[in-house]
Amino acid sequence: MEHLSRFAREFLKALRNLLPIVIVVVLFQLLVFRSMPDDPLELVAGLLIVAVGIALFLYGLDLSIFPVGKNLANQFVRSGALGLLLPFGFAIGFAASIAEPAVIAVAEQAQLVSEGRINALVLRFVIAVSVGLVLILGILRVLRGWAVYKLLIAGYAVALGLTYIAPPEIIGLAYDSGGVTTNIVSVPLIAAIGLGLANSIRGRSLLADGFGLVALCVMVPMIGVQLYGIWVYTFGDAGPAPPVTDAGEDPRIG
Repeated sequence: MEHLSRFAREFLKALRNLLPIVIVVVLFQLLVFRSMPDDPLELVAGLLIVAVGIALFLYGLDLSIFPVGKNLANQFVRSGALGLLLPFGFAIGFAASIAEPAVIAVAEQAQLVSEGRINALVLRFVIAVSVGLVLILGILRVLRGWAVYKLLIAGYAVALGLTYIAPPEIIGLAYDSGGVTTNIVSVPLIAAIGLGLANSIRGRSLLADGFGLVALCVMVPMIGVQLYGIWVYTFGDAGPAPPVTDAGEDPRIG
């Protein structure tokens, strides 16, 4: 019964969060297009399904992801196994990013539009390794008490500097890769680890020291993907040749 009541609260919260989207859509339909959708009941059913999905996702985070991340970080600190904490952070960052649906989607689209010059699997590995490395940096920041703004300023300075020498084709992809890295799979785990570390170390503030890992994980993939792009467009081949028709014409030429 307790689980049902908690799920009901999450469901109502999801509906409340979706309400602004519904209001905007209804207003534009009535005031701008002056018509209603062909099947409004289908749209309402879809909205309810979305709300159920969001509620299940948020409830699952409370039941598993947040407690697991916090408890693992607590156990590493309390047992004194700090030598294992950094490899654990790298493994978590790598695994969460390589499985991130948004990263997979962006990587596949990048391979498609580049005609194979950018390899989707390699791009995913570059992003995942970048997140793993930055998670090590973030854990050291919490342990050492480094100011997050100094790391962000230095990291974004490197990212912006690379923009001047990276191929134009890769710059937008690099910045998008930084954004999609922090999504539904990685953010809960990364945030839970940061909060767990801050909670386990004396003198650390949950608010000041527990957050910031996600911001770092946005930054470093931008650097990694730009370096990958520089290598691909400097030393890589041009990808597979386009198929040729019977008339010997390139099908891309209309």
